[in-house]
Amino acid sequence: MCQAQSLRLCYAFFSPKKVSRLETTRIYNGKTMPKLVLPTRAIQVINTSIYLFHHHGFHTVGVDRIVKECEIPKATFYNYFHSKERFIEICLIVQKERLKEKVVSIAEYTSHTSARDKLKALYLFHTDLEGLYYLLFKAIFETKLTYPKAYQVAIKYRTWLINEIYSQLRALKTDATFQDAKLFLYMIEGVIIQLLSLDGAIEREKVMDFFLCF
Repeated sequence: MCQAQSLRLCYAFFSPKKVSRLETTRIYNGKTMPKLVLPTRAIQVINTSIYLFHHHGFHTVGVDRIVKECEIPKATFYNYFHSKERFIEICLIVQKERLKEKVVSIAEYTSHTSARDKLKALYLFHTDLEGLYYLLFKAIFETKLTYPKAYQVAIKYRTWLINEIYSQLRALKTDATFQDAKLFLYMIEGVIIQLLSLDGAIEREKVMDFFLCF
């Protein structure tokens, strides 16, 4: 997602009624979102906080640290985002849209690439611990109880991704099932867990090649 689109999405989020409509419009109808622009300073806060959450977790990073790192008054933070829970939800929505933009570019815009190569690209993209997906993966484990709305953002992306994987598996093998797509995602997440473990040495490509030999 380009920066301007991210800005519009965040600004729209400040109205709960609008964000649902805008998300639906973007995903299902392919219409252009209204030209609502969030101040540049606010998107900088979001980008800085995404980095902090990625590397330190959602519970460790509090509002005090965010405003210190971003060099903004706490009152400005709450004026923009209202609460930490809502802020985390906004950060995940921005990250989700960036992920979707990348997945679509892999799955649809590279028309001369084989389905196997697209699946490989999706796999490597999502198992990169420094990549975009890791934040949503972390959110699944860290936000379910304390930030349930943010948790739902991660779950919705996961469901969307399974459908994209299923499309590519079907292009690769016509008898592929939706369960195969779920297994592909479980493989991605299993590899992430393995990479995070103390003995995280793992050959990512060999794991995927083994799966695609089904």
